[in-house]
Amino acid sequence: MKNTTMLKGAAAIAVGGALLLGGGGTLAWWNAADAATPGTIISGNLNVEAGAGVWTDRAGNTININTYRVVPGDLLTYSQDLDVTLSGSKMAANLVAERTGAADGFDPASVTVSAPRLTVDGQPIANPLTSSQHVTASMTFEFKSTTAARTDVGKSMDLGSVAFTLQQIQQPGLQ
Repeated sequence: MKNTTMLKGAAAIAVGGALLLGGGGTLAWWNAADAATPGTIISGNLNVEAGAGVWTDRAGNTININTYRVVPGDLLTYSQDLDVTLSGSKMAANLVAERTGAADGFDPASVTVSAPRLTVDGQPIANPLTSSQHVTASMTFEFKSTTAARTDVGKSMDLGSVAFTLQQIQQPGLQ
C-alpha cells in the first residue's frame, strides 16, 4: 500500500509541476508585441553641369574663336551656362570658378584677362547656394587699344581651362 500512495503522490507532484511550467498555474509572464514602420531615407543631390560655351565680341556678336583674329581694341567675352543642382533638407554649397593652365603669349601690358565671374540673372552669386540655380560663368579678354606699333602681331594665348567646383558646406545657422 505504501508503494501505491507514493506512486500517487509522485504522480500528483508531476502533474502539478507540468501545469505550473505549461502555463496552467502562476508562472506566466506578461508580454506584448507591436511593429513600427520607420519609413525610407532618401539622399539629396549636389551636381554642376557645364553647357557649351560661347564667345562674343564687344557688340555681342557670336564669334568662332578658332578663326577669329583679335586686333587692338577688341573685347571678347566667353560665357558658359552652368546648371547647379542642390537638393536636400539642409543642403548648402559654395560654387567657385578657377582658371587653370593658361599660357601667356601676348605682352602682359597689351591684354587683360578677367577672372571667371559667376552670375545669376546678371547679379554675382551669393555663396553659399541653398537651392538649384541656373548660373552663367563668364570671362573677358581685352586686347587694349593702347597697344603700340606692331606689339603682339601674330601672337596667340592659350586661355587654359576653367574649373567649376561645387563644394557642400554646413548650412549657416544649422547644427
